[in-house]
This record gives sequence, structure tokens and C-alpha cells, in this order.
Amino acid sequence: MKRILAYGDSNTWGFDPTTWNSVPMQLKRYSKDVRWTGLLQIALGDMAWVIEEGMNGRTTAFDDEECDGRNGLTALPVILEANRSLDAAIIMLGTNDCKSAFHATSKEITAGLELCLKRLLDVVAPENILLISPLYLEKAALDFGFNDQSISVSRELKQAYKELSDTYGTAFLAASDAAKASSLDGQHLTEEGHRALCEAVLKSIVSLDMGE
Repeated sequence: MKRILAYGDSNTWGFDPTTWNSVPMQLKRYSKDVRWTGLLQIALGDMAWVIEEGMNGRTTAFDDEECDGRNGLTALPVILEANRSLDAAIIMLGTNDCKSAFHATSKEITAGLELCLKRLLDVVAPENILLISPLYLEKAALDFGFNDQSISVSRELKQAYKELSDTYGTAFLAASDAAKASSLDGQHLTEEGHRALCEAVLKSIVSLDMGE
């Protein structure tokens, strides 16, 4: 059975945007048969084991002063060590880097993603890595720590990540080509979005060469 690491933020964890409005507010994740990683596991069956490593608020390489442990670059070596040996990896980060608190440009966010990618390349061949650029942020995200610049930067990441992917020879997918963010918060996948992203990921990983 092939081992595929899915490394990302709340859209990999499976955050359900409808729970923002729950009283009292209890943030929840979609069930395994709804989130894209779980659907991917179902689709692959006994051919592969999808290792879900998503975390709410995770960035590429920024430290969040209000929430510990969200730096993706810092966490990645531990996760890689805990999950030896990998046949393939999927990485989707960058949405949280767009938060107004970080004042980050698309170039800076891509540089952070590149550092994470280099860590992955220590243990997984580039042809076995799928790099996914994040969803486009929508206007509703303005109520959740993002500003107008955040929305613009999120739209620049597709091209920036594609160029990074081409440089290192990884597979590439733009999540924004497959799905749109929920109208509730402008940043998270809906149930339909999870299904659409899973379908796109399935098509992308067909080309991954994971050996015999």
C-alpha cells in the first residue's frame, strides 16, 4: 500500500464553515466521507493510505503570535519523521499567509512554500509531489482577518505556485480551478467543493510515479 501525505491547513483538516454561526461556537470538521482527503482515500481504496495532516490556521512559514504551532515549515520535519517512509505527498498551503496580520506579498508566501517544498524533497521525489495553490479568497473573508489586499494576493498565488512547481518538477493543481470558497466565510471549501477538489486531485495524481 502506497503512503501519501496530505499536508495543509483547515481546508485539508476539513473545517466546516457553517459552524462559525453555531451557538455556542464549536468549530467542527467535515466527516471523513465528506472532506477531500477522506474521499480520496475511499477512491484509492487498498492502493494507498492517505495520511491526513491538516491544521486550522497553518501557514507556510509564518509564526502566528495569537496561535502557537501554526508554522508549517517548523512542523513539517516532525511530521515527516513520524510518517516514514512516504511514496508521495500533496501540499496545499498559503491561505492563512494572506491574513492582514502578516502583510505578506505573493512572493513572500511563495518563498515560504518553497522552504516547505524543499523539506518534502528530502524524502519524496519531485515527480511524486502534487503542489496545490489555494482557493481564491472571496469578499466574505473580510470578516475573518483578511483585507482587500489578501484577496488580491490569493489570486496571485496560482501563477506563482505554478512557476515554483515548474522549477522543481512537481505536479501542479490550482484548487481555485476546481472549487470556490464558501459564501459564508470566503475561505473554506463547501461539501460540494471537497468533492470537486477530490476529483481534481485524483486526476492529478494519476501521473505520479510511485513505483512498484
